[in-house]
Parts: sequence; C-alpha cells; structure tokens
Amino acid sequence: MRIAIGARTLLENFDLDVLPGELIAIVGPNGVGKSTLLRAIAGFDAVASGDIAIDGIAVRALSGRDRARAVALATGDGEHAYGASVRDVVAAGRFSYRAGWDWSESDDDRRATLAALERAELDRLADRRFESLSSGERQRVWLALALAQDARVVLLDEPTAHLDPRYALDVLCLMRGIAHGATTAFVVLHDLNEAAMIADRVAVFGNGRLLAFAPPEIALDPEILENAYGVAFDRVVVDGAVRVLPRGYRAASIPTGI
Repeated sequence: MRIAIGARTLLENFDLDVLPGELIAIVGPNGVGKSTLLRAIAGFDAVASGDIAIDGIAVRALSGRDRARAVALATGDGEHAYGASVRDVVAAGRFSYRAGWDWSESDDDRRATLAALERAELDRLADRRFESLSSGERQRVWLALALAQDARVVLLDEPTAHLDPRYALDVLCLMRGIAHGATTAFVVLHDLNEAAMIADRVAVFGNGRLLAFAPPEIALDPEILENAYGVAFDRVVVDGAVRVLPRGYRAASIPTGI
C-alpha cells in the first residue's frame, strides 16, 4: 500500500493485517503520515495504491452510511454545534443509524448514547455545554461519540495530546477498553511509553516506510526507534513493562548550534 498527498509519497510498500479486538498503536516522527493513514482507513482519503478492507470489503466501496457504521474516527479537533450539550455531541454518533430525513432518536439510539456516556464517565456532565469542558473531558467526549457510533473499527488521533498525566491515564484506560471482541482500535500516539502501556501491537513508521509491526517489546527496539526518529534511545523494563527513553541525537544528525 502507498499513502500520498498529491505527488508526495508519505508511506509506501507496507501492509497491516489486523485482527478483531486488537489495539494498534501508530507511532513515528511528525509529518510521516500517521494522521493521513487514519483518514485513509476511515475512507475519507484514497490510497495512492493498494486497498484498505474491513472483513474483505474495501472501505471506499461502502456507502457513506455503511462506512460510518463500520469505522469511527475520533480527533481532538472534531466539529460540533456551538452551544451543544455533551449528550448532543455524543448522540451525533448515531446519525448513520437513522434515515436521512429522520432526526428523532430511537430507543436504541438513546440506549447507545447513555451507555457511551456512562462508559466514558461523562453521564454527570451530560447536560453541560461542550465548550465548558476541560481538554481531558473533551477528549473523553470524542471517545464517547465513537463508542455511540458502535463501529467495528475505531480510529483515535492523538487522544492524549496536551493532557496532564491523570487525564491521559483516564483516556488510555478508556482506549484499552474500546478494543475488545469484534472491535478493533487504531490510535496515533506521540508518547512511546503510552504505546507500550496499552497496545497489543505497535506500528513504527519512519523514513517513508513501516519499520516494525509487532508487540511493544519487539517494536520499541532502540535501533528501530533511532532509525525512525534520528535520536538514540535506551530501553528499560519497569515492573515487567517496557519503557523507552530518548538519550540524544545520533552523532551524524546533531543540529548545528547544539
């Protein structure tokens, strides 16, 4: 498969075969194409070559409604109606289950929305205006919307960005709970230790290609990470869990002035 923006190739010659119930962390340097890959999986952007399929059916071949039922994309900068309540934002995940002219909620819609609010621990905030929430609370709203959408594939783009450790941990635990049974989750993360904490497998991208796609203890290898990011890493094991720490620039790539 090849991912491109215009004439510029971001990622090429890679394949990802993912199982139901897996949580896949996508990591790599800025600009490598991680978010663009999520948009391609969601069917918003076409791939330059190859195809993306769910249960053997090409995502781009699905109707808009069927695609929304198959794939949910949650980003930290999603659009919402100004003044909307938390409940209204989460309920928007149910639109693909209604006829285009029908804006009324069914009993299934109400149950799914309530269950998503409770699972994201937002039920006590359901009547609050979205704009009044903190960054961490807003991230949980977008995750709840994806849960209400009840899609088989959930895509999360940097859900812990700008969050303090407590809120980040809350979001990570919620993400880990999303991937189960028939639901697969992909999450773009910048924090490699967050990826090590929650992922079943980690896809490491760098230099325009897939460098590793394996469990964290294999994918987060210092040599692989150095090839991806251009800096040296140390790896340690804390309470049986892998942790990686950037050590510094490799000698050949030290910027001038440092």
